[in-house]
Formats: sequence, C-alpha cells, structure tokens
Amino acid sequence: MVEQLTVGIVIAAALADSINPCVFGVLIFLLAYMTRVFKNRARMLVAGIIYIASVYITYFLIGVGIFTLAYTAQFAKPFYWFAAFVAIGAGLLEIKDYFWYGKGLSLQIIPGAGQRIRHHAQTLKKMETQHPALSLLVAVVLGVFVVFVELPCTGAPYLAILGLLSQGAYATGIPLLLLYNLIFILPLFVIICIVYMGYSKGLEHWRKEHRGVMRLVIGLFLLALGMYMIWAVT
Repeated sequence: MVEQLTVGIVIAAALADSINPCVFGVLIFLLAYMTRVFKNRARMLVAGIIYIASVYITYFLIGVGIFTLAYTAQFAKPFYWFAAFVAIGAGLLEIKDYFWYGKGLSLQIIPGAGQRIRHHAQTLKKMETQHPALSLLVAVVLGVFVVFVELPCTGAPYLAILGLLSQGAYATGIPLLLLYNLIFILPLFVIICIVYMGYSKGLEHWRKEHRGVMRLVIGLFLLALGMYMIWAVT
C-alpha cells in the first residue's frame, strides 16, 4: 500500500482538510477578536502564529498517537477499512451540504464548543489587560482546544491518510504526517497575513459565500479517496 501512497495523495488530502469552512470560520473569528484585543498589530500577528503552531503540534501529535496505536495494537487492517468507510460517509455528508447546507446531519464542531471558544477568547482579553506577559499562553490553549472540538468536522481526510499510512512502514509514515500537517496550516497563514494587512472585513462574507463549494470539493475528494482505499485492497 505504501508504494501506492504517493506524496500527491497526502498533499491533496491536506489541502482538502485545510479549506474546511470550520477551520476558516474559527480562525477568522479569533483573529477579528485578537485585532480588538491587541492594539499592536505585531502582537496580534505573534498571537496568531502561536495559535497556528499549537494547531500544528496538536494535530500532528493526535495523528502520531493514532498511527502508533494502529501498529502497537495490531489492528492496522481493521482501522484501514474503518477509515475508508468514514471517508465515504463523510464525503456524502459534505456533498449533501453543497445542496442543503446545514440541514439534517452535517459535519460540524462539537456542540457547545463555540461558547467555549468565546470564553477562552474573553480570557485572552483579560490576560492581555492584566498580565500581558502571559496572555500569549492563552493562544496556545486556544489552538489545542480548537483542534479537538473541530475534529468531527475536519478529521475525515486525516483519518483516511492515517489508514493508508498504517499499511506501510512506521518510519515512512512520520515524515508524511509532518508534511500533511504543514500543508494543513498553510492557508491559515494566508488568512493571518490578510488580517495583518488590514483586509479582514470581507473574509467572513467570503467564507459564507463559498462554504458550499468548499464542502463540495472536500466531499468529492473524500468520496474518491474512500473508494480508492477499497479498490486498492480488493
């Protein structure tokens, strides 16, 4: 299977994962909030970069944990099939959202997580006022927290790649996971740059206008990836 798993598949899956409206929506909200909290734009930029670095490390460690468990517990094959069917199911839900966005069952962040994100953002504001030296630590907490609450919305492409990697050598999989997560966070840096340069007002409008198309692209890719995974072992 590793022979069939090209770097291109890893990059394509990471790109599909990175354009998820869930990821964009949370980051746009946080950056807009940070713009008000941090009067210095350079400090807002640092906080944004710390947040993204936390997302990268957390997402990578989750992947390594699942990847390692599949090896040590000797269930790589069942996990592979599970990941393939999850990809197909998630793909169908994403395609559904292109036609009927938000109606019925949809992939979204954990219920109630939005309120918790706002609570942590308020904590960031308090820390910046009372303890500026420690306020950037809240950005780390936000990054870790957001990764976990977004997993139901963003995890299907990652799970599929982990399923594919579990069929090959462990040492081969780790560098590919590092690459996957690097590709995953690149669009987040683009959004930070847009906000830093002062062009943030239209970002949320753009996300809402194109979220259906983003879901469709993700859904078609997941459907194709899941079907490829089944075809590759039959």
